[in-house]
Amino acid sequence: MQKLWLIFAQTSTIVLGVLLAFSYFRQEGGTLSNSPTTSSVSAFQSVSSGRAPASPPGSFRDAAQRAMPTVVNIFTRKQASRRSPAPDELRQFFGDNGTSDNGPTQSSLGSGVIVRPDGYILTNDHVIDGAQEIQVALSDGRTLSATVTGTDPETDLAVLKVNLDHLPAITFGQSNQVRVGDVVLAIGNPFGVGETVTSGIVSALGRSRLGINTFENFIQTDAAINPGNSGGALVDSSGNLIGINSAIYSKSGGSQGIGFSIPVSLAQKVMEDIIASGSVTRGWIGVEVQDVTPDIATSFHLDTPAGALIAAVLHAGPAEHAGIKPGDILVKVNDKPIADSRDMLNQVAALQPGKTAQLVVIRRQKPETFSVVIGRRPKGTIRNLDPSGDP
Repeated sequence: MQKLWLIFAQTSTIVLGVLLAFSYFRQEGGTLSNSPTTSSVSAFQSVSSGRAPASPPGSFRDAAQRAMPTVVNIFTRKQASRRSPAPDELRQFFGDNGTSDNGPTQSSLGSGVIVRPDGYILTNDHVIDGAQEIQVALSDGRTLSATVTGTDPETDLAVLKVNLDHLPAITFGQSNQVRVGDVVLAIGNPFGVGETVTSGIVSALGRSRLGINTFENFIQTDAAINPGNSGGALVDSSGNLIGINSAIYSKSGGSQGIGFSIPVSLAQKVMEDIIASGSVTRGWIGVEVQDVTPDIATSFHLDTPAGALIAAVLHAGPAEHAGIKPGDILVKVNDKPIADSRDMLNQVAALQPGKTAQLVVIRRQKPETFSVVIGRRPKGTIRNLDPSGDP
């Protein structure tokens, strides 16, 4: 009996030892599969596959790498400008700064953005205004001659064309989703040093009455923008285009942290019109207007200083044909309230010529509605009677 018990105990001990050893080697095998050597092999395979490591926190390199190939440098040769210089504080034509005079002509630089793979490029009108020769340098080093598809001085935008297909094109963002405080990147060719990316935030939206363009609705940013950045891209943190860099506020000629960009919603519409027809079509009713100040509101017995005061009506123009008279206060266009004269200019310009619009005016303290057949805004109506131009 004692022998049987001894045999049972020895057998149990051996079996238990075998089980413990098996369990131990299983754990070692699992550890081995995650050993540094195996990890190194996995890392090597990942690098070999060409996958770039993820961006570190706070980096915008993915956005920059996505947008930079779509931004081009523009070199022009033109007759020396006879235009009056811009005020020292507000420099719209900073693409011309740093130019080198060469007799009666001068060469200048700026930037542009590829908007379609078939060679269309969006830039500022002042970058190519009056140019006899336009050269475009791509990010890959190629240089091409460009032709002007069309320009729109009232928004300071122009579209160029190069004879090349399969170009990297920018992705358009949404202006209505841009908010103050959003991170933005400005991409261009400042001072001719080469393609450069600077960062900042959106400082303000809807900046107008700067006296730069007829139609102003600028994005203000503190991203460093310098001479040569004209026509370059303002992109969001994902690399989507949200604006075309156009002007800076500066007393020295360099960046002071106040730059202005044309929002992509406006730039895209102008671009599409130019590509389709070579020009931009805008509505017009033939009036001169001014803001309704608090004093004017009081004298007209208005509750709030809103709307646009009709200061003059063009003879035989759309407004006169409809019965609108000087002294009327325009308060609505197609049921949309008018905030001020600048708002009226933008709303009327957005109307389609030949269509009929319903305009509500205050006359003798009572609202009256007029049906106006919208005309086509004539060229050359830039910077008319202030403060709103000639809608």
